[in-house]
Amino acid sequence: MARATRSGTRIDTVVLAACLIASLLGVVLPAPTRHSVAGAVRETFVGPLIALQVQAERARGAFVARDITAARLDSLVLRNAELRDTELENVRLRGLLGLGARLRSGFVAAEALHRPELGSAQTVLITAGARAGVVERSAVVAPEGLVGEVISVEQESSVANLWTHPDFRVSAMSADGKVFGIIAPHQGPDAERFLLELRGVVFRDSLAPGTEIRSSGQGSVFPRGIPIGTVVQDITSSSAYARTYLVRPAVMPADVTVLMVLLPTKSNLESAWKSPVADSITKAIGASAESVTRARRDTSRPDSTRRP
Repeated sequence: MARATRSGTRIDTVVLAACLIASLLGVVLPAPTRHSVAGAVRETFVGPLIALQVQAERARGAFVARDITAARLDSLVLRNAELRDTELENVRLRGLLGLGARLRSGFVAAEALHRPELGSAQTVLITAGARAGVVERSAVVAPEGLVGEVISVEQESSVANLWTHPDFRVSAMSADGKVFGIIAPHQGPDAERFLLELRGVVFRDSLAPGTEIRSSGQGSVFPRGIPIGTVVQDITSSSAYARTYLVRPAVMPADVTVLMVLLPTKSNLESAWKSPVADSITKAIGASAESVTRARRDTSRPDSTRRP
């Protein structure tokens, strides 16, 4: 190693000596000769180095420009997602106004607050209470259908169990009124956590996938005719004494920002959700919600084309 060190020192000394000699020659040589020598040095040694520097600056400029473009695209995607959220909110408000026009009376419109500090994901705070006429065990609905049930009431606010709550139950029927059962939350894995079950259907009755399920009106809480969801499939076990169906809900509680609390005076609401206007609004809300979900997914997706 000592020998390699001495060899490297000699090379450095030689290079330094050559540079000193070139500098002295550049000083003592006549101007024309000095310029010609400088030009030859630039063409042979300095020229390639300058070209490499130019290429490096261009590459750096391209990376900087690409980062700026990517940041602008991210901003546009985020802005687009915000606009879609606003569009969905407008569609829901129009749906709520249309539902109110069809109901005419017997309801209280309010906002739904889903902040975690106000309760679990299975409850929602409603910005209307006893002063507005809300009472316990009132049905909570959205333009698409059933949301939950009021469990406690204050003067200015109330709390409702969403249909995702383990204790939630509602008497239900097929939309044609021929098949009856009890709706309860589906206690499945994460992929199926936001589904419902239609339990207690007698074996002689069967439901095809896509069959609409509504509240039957049996009991004192939920009026007849509120949309609950659609049948996905039969999940009856071999040892069961009644059929059980998996049901896709009409309303995803996390998407609800405005809702209605139905007062106990309502008994039959089938006509409120059977009009062509109601169907078109429900489809519009579903399409807007799907669009917003897709936009949020695109926004949160990492950009694989960015340099690390």
